[in-house]
Amino acid sequence: MVIAVVGIAALGLLGAAHWYVWRRLVRDVSTPRSRYRRAGTVLVVLLPVLSLLALVGGRAFPLAVERWFAWPGYLWLAVLLYLLLALLVGEVLRPLLLRLPRRPSRDREDRPAEELAAEPSDEPAVEDVTVADSASRSRRLFVSRVVAGAAVGVAVGVVGNGAYGVLRGPQVKQVTVPLAKLPRAAHGYRIAVVSDIHLGPILGRAHTRRIVDTVNATQPDLIAVVGDLVDGTVPELGPAARPLADLRARDGAYFVTGNHEYFSGAAPWVDFVRELGVHPLENARVELPWFDLAGINDIAGTAQGQGPDYERALGDRDRGRAAVLMAHQPVTVHDSVRHGVDLQLSGHTHGGQLWPGNYLAELANPTVAGLERYGDTQLYVTRGAGAWGPPVRVGAPSDITVVTLASLQA
Repeated sequence: MVIAVVGIAALGLLGAAHWYVWRRLVRDVSTPRSRYRRAGTVLVVLLPVLSLLALVGGRAFPLAVERWFAWPGYLWLAVLLYLLLALLVGEVLRPLLLRLPRRPSRDREDRPAEELAAEPSDEPAVEDVTVADSASRSRRLFVSRVVAGAAVGVAVGVVGNGAYGVLRGPQVKQVTVPLAKLPRAAHGYRIAVVSDIHLGPILGRAHTRRIVDTVNATQPDLIAVVGDLVDGTVPELGPAARPLADLRARDGAYFVTGNHEYFSGAAPWVDFVRELGVHPLENARVELPWFDLAGINDIAGTAQGQGPDYERALGDRDRGRAAVLMAHQPVTVHDSVRHGVDLQLSGHTHGGQLWPGNYLAELANPTVAGLERYGDTQLYVTRGAGAWGPPVRVGAPSDITVVTLASLQA
């Protein structure tokens, strides 16, 4: 019942947004029977349909069909967001533009003042009103077109730049994290942290290859893939993920599940990444020479009896050793504090992905991006290497983070 109510409310909000866009970008800038109005009306009806098909596509269509909806449908959602924001700014500017003084007509400017003063002033009032109304309508149309054109330009420019950033691939970010229990011999140990790759109908094998090449170029000691690798099944996306077999690090590559793995079938993906040479940590721990590396399943696995289990992962360990935990969602950090974790590596938030989404992400996550301390535990959250939904990032560039561990004894 609750899901139905939320769904109806979301559809109502989407419909209201499109009606507003149609009003400002189509109705207010065109004549009733113009080709522009007909074409604009068709687009405002068609684009949200494509967006809805993109959102439900993975459950209703094979991947090859889903791609046809995903590109235009998801991109339109991003454009719609920034169109709405730009048009709302336009609502503030519109009254100011309408009040700007108009230049007098050129023929009146060129005539002598005496001639203008001598003009009769007893013309019919109806004609004065008609001319004034016509001028007012013309001015409103001009202002509407200026605001609409500026809004479209801003939205397309912002989304285009954000899409280029995603398709170009993530940039490398460097972060140093001091750990009190880390031995001097491990000072400078480098972990490449990768999260939220989101292979699916838009981001595929080429995206994986860019990420693998970028990670390998950093020459890390260890690679941590912190969930949300895919949005689809192994038969559909296995070929896209296969370049992960080329990941290279002295102490290997490790993987934990994210919430999206459980939407797609987590168990087959765990088996598949293992075949690629990436080691899954399912509520498990590996004791490296200088610290313990542990991983927990994502919270989304709880409904399937596969949720996080800190006792299995960390319960019997030597607390005199430093512990680094891979956990997809930052919200688990409070459990990490209770279990004596020194550093938690997470993703999930995308840094908000589309500004001002970062403010919403802050409501659900203790840290949206970057390094913060909670008691004796430090939490690092990467913005992720891909994108979910629209292949667009605004104000939250994708990254692969190289976390350099520093020993206080060095």
